Amino acid sequence: MSTKQPFNLPVFYMPYPARLNPNLETARQHTRTWARDMGMLDAPRVDGGLIWDEAELERHDYGLLCAYTHPDCDGPALDLITDWYVWVFFFDDHFLEMFKRTKDTDGAKAYLDRLHMFMPLNGEPMPEPTNPVELGLADLWQRTAPAMSDDWRRRFTVSTRNLLMESLWELANISQDRVANPIEYIAMRRKVGGAPWSANLVEYAVGAEVPADLAATRPLKVLRDTFSDGVHLRNDLFSYQREVQDEGENANAVLVFERFLGRPTQESAELVNDLLTSRLHQFENTALTEIPLLFADRAVTPDAQAAVAAYAKGLQDWQSGGHEWHMRSSRYMNKAPGVNPGPSGLGTAAARQAWSGPRRHTNVPFQQVGQTRLPDFYLPYPNPINPHLAEARKHNVDWIRRVGMTQAIEGLPGPGIWTEHQAEIFDLALCAAGIDPDGTAEELKLASDWLAWGTYGDDYYPVVFGRTGDIPAAIAQNKRLSLFMPVELTEMPPATNPIEAGLADLWLRTATPMPMRARREFRNAVEVMIESWIWELSNQMQNRIPDPIDYVEMRRKTFGSDLTMSLARLKHGQLVPDDVYESRPIQELESAASDYACLLNDVFSYQKEIQFEGEIHNGVLVTQEFLGCPPAEAVNVVNDLMTARMRQFQYIIDTELPQLYEEFDLSTEARGVLDAYVVDLQNWMAAILRWHRDCGRYDEHEQRGMPTVLDGPVGVGTSAAHHLRPGSGRFPGLSRRTPMAGRSRPAAMVR
Repeated sequence: MSTKQPFNLPVFYMPYPARLNPNLETARQHTRTWARDMGMLDAPRVDGGLIWDEAELERHDYGLLCAYTHPDCDGPALDLITDWYVWVFFFDDHFLEMFKRTKDTDGAKAYLDRLHMFMPLNGEPMPEPTNPVELGLADLWQRTAPAMSDDWRRRFTVSTRNLLMESLWELANISQDRVANPIEYIAMRRKVGGAPWSANLVEYAVGAEVPADLAATRPLKVLRDTFSDGVHLRNDLFSYQREVQDEGENANAVLVFERFLGRPTQESAELVNDLLTSRLHQFENTALTEIPLLFADRAVTPDAQAAVAAYAKGLQDWQSGGHEWHMRSSRYMNKAPGVNPGPSGLGTAAARQAWSGPRRHTNVPFQQVGQTRLPDFYLPYPNPINPHLAEARKHNVDWIRRVGMTQAIEGLPGPGIWTEHQAEIFDLALCAAGIDPDGTAEELKLASDWLAWGTYGDDYYPVVFGRTGDIPAAIAQNKRLSLFMPVELTEMPPATNPIEAGLADLWLRTATPMPMRARREFRNAVEVMIESWIWELSNQMQNRIPDPIDYVEMRRKTFGSDLTMSLARLKHGQLVPDDVYESRPIQELESAASDYACLLNDVFSYQKEIQFEGEIHNGVLVTQEFLGCPPAEAVNVVNDLMTARMRQFQYIIDTELPQLYEEFDLSTEARGVLDAYVVDLQNWMAAILRWHRDCGRYDEHEQRGMPTVLDGPVGVGTSAAHHLRPGSGRFPGLSRRTPMAGRSRPAAMVR
């Protein structure tokens, strides 16, 4: 390893003291014997020598890692967990020597394809192990699985398979000398980095499984993901010298920031640490604000609440213990900082308050920012327009009026959420006409109405619930909306407001021709979007600018992207297997398209949201706060990120989809379906750009000219008043965004 450190380690945010398990020495002795028995200390390198010898294992000290990260478990549990970590680190080094250094993609795939056979869910016989990785996994699975539930086993095998299989993504990037963009990197690092796998083992260590009915909820997923990102970003800082300089790896967050932002290594390392701090604050915020709401909403039993609390504490212990181990292990760069100012180590977190701390909650709303100078957006796709646009325009305004969206709302002053003038200038039919250029007149009308409903709902929640901070009432409204999407098409309750009336009409028009499975998937997609509105309300109540990663991931939901993808898939029937849609290339293709559209809207709506609405959910503002830069620079960074996502979209189409077709041996018909799906996504992005440029939605004079119900002061503490202003609050039709603008031919399934 190079002797000179490439940067000084930053000052880390460490709010929880690390503790050491008293069974450390026993675990060290046990795992030394176990590694030898599994053949890990005899495995040869390709170029001679051994991957590990006993001295190398001693230097890494995985017993110390596990004793720090699992301080409370008993001796046998610590022995088993330490063996798991020895196995996973040996796998990483074994894969590096056998396949990454040799760039043997075919051999790597064959190697990885066998490993899942050593984790049978239903007691199937295992094949004979052929190397230390297979032998170790077979032993560990037989020692672990009997003690855990079927649900835990399924979750653990998924995270293990991700950890193993996505190593091919790293290998492909090394072979092509390709460094991922920041959004792609975070998503993939979770899979290949292994921290979700570690989170599963925390459940084993604390003796408390996350209840199956809670594991897939947003709060529990956020705890897992923020934990994972914290672990990975911390590891990237410590391992930059080893990975980037010595091993030729390019999956490292510091390198990603260097390449994407063009910043020096030291500055990039500081930014990675800021992002790490932000994720830890997100963990804390979720545990303190979202978990209690989840318990109350689901009427979670005391035993289940205790299990979740033990799990959260176990994740905190892992963060602190993992840091202490990194500071001691010879595997990493951990010399003391040379010139970095300020104290470091346990107990010194208060000395350095990262941007994600107090600043995040002190945003001053309604700042005068002026018109945004639009960058030159990179979008290489044409966008034809549906010939039925004029008919759909008239229908859509009539429908908005008919379901009551331009009427006054009981209990609210003023004319209502929308005016008829707004319904016209928003021109939602134009967006739909670009998204579905060859749909029938009826399909286009339905698409336009969905756009209007989602947009109105996104405006309705902050006005009706945000001005009073009544989040329980918003949750109750969500539950009522589900009643207007009966899978069996049974009778609905009477609608009590325009959002309910609109959904009742749309559900019957859309779901009636669908098969039962499609209705369930479609309903779930709608529920994902409306649940994201609660997340926005919660942030607004806290005056909390979102964490950058949480913002990007939730923005897809508030934008209605999940709904878009669901409907686009459903229109093609079941010709494409679910495993294909769930594969990494398709998931990343969808995410790249969604992020491009979401960030595009943020650039166009920056003045509207920041100056006239006092909004905090905007990608430019999030970037501005994270980088500490002026708005113009933040716009350029967002545009660079959009361009990177678009180029990734093109890369997947050109490079990864052909490989996916071959891997799944897809039929000609199935390949045609996916090719058409790609065109749908291209039309979607191009249509959203056209709509933003051509509609009257973002003109400054429209913002200033809207009628107001309540004028008042601006500045800290006055944002609630402005939520009642129908032109300069969140009233305007698309509010901040077009949550349903991601509709990719939504009614095509009724042809």
